[in-house]
Amino acid sequence: MTATEPRPAPTGGGVTDYGVSHVAMIMDGNGRWAKQRGWPRLVGHRKGAERVKEIVRACPDLGVKWLTLYAFSTENWKRSTEEVLGLMALFARYIQREADAMSAEGVRMRFIGDRGPLDGKLRGLMDGIEARTAMNARLNLTVAINYGGRDELRRAAVSIAQEVAAGRLAPEAITEAVFAGHLDTAAIPDPDLVIRSSGETRTSNFLPWQAAYAEYDFTPTLWPDFNPAALAAILAQFGGRERRFGGVKG
Repeated sequence: MTATEPRPAPTGGGVTDYGVSHVAMIMDGNGRWAKQRGWPRLVGHRKGAERVKEIVRACPDLGVKWLTLYAFSTENWKRSTEEVLGLMALFARYIQREADAMSAEGVRMRFIGDRGPLDGKLRGLMDGIEARTAMNARLNLTVAINYGGRDELRRAAVSIAQEVAAGRLAPEAITEAVFAGHLDTAAIPDPDLVIRSSGETRTSNFLPWQAAYAEYDFTPTLWPDFNPAALAAILAQFGGRERRFGGVKG
């Protein structure tokens, strides 16, 4: 097998490492999946939540140590009140139902995004599961809720400006590392690979700073149909890509 040939998908048993440490996913297509079947959009979101559980459990055996999921964007508030409330209730139920399993399976869960507009009960559940799983290390699961890349950059700029105004930071000391340290993802490595389901080929304001040198895969599969085998196939293709980060091959 040459360096440019994709490695085969796993056939079961053990860990298959494709050299992908951090995968970020835009989970798109729940509504269309439900519409195709004549069902309400929330049915698609519930099915999508089931897929999340499968993907989370599959990642460690695929060599993935970090998984970041785009669950709710700052623009998603424009959807109907029924859908927004349904999604928030779904997030709360997911946290409550999966807390024991994630703790037992070594999953560390954390959230990025602006929590301010979220319901107090949901914020409490988010804080609780972050604290409960803080020492886990088998898989680092990050969920983006009320997240938007531009909003994250704006909040980081405000934070830095406040430090400069207070005299704690000199303008000339603002490096890329300093700026990255003010992002929601300060403790999280940049993604190696960003996957978007449903066939759309937009990044939709997801991790614009962090994914500057990530590889992208836009799969036509709707999120409720996206399974661990589909993820393994994409990772196998990724394993044959050469990443130069702006340089040239030696």
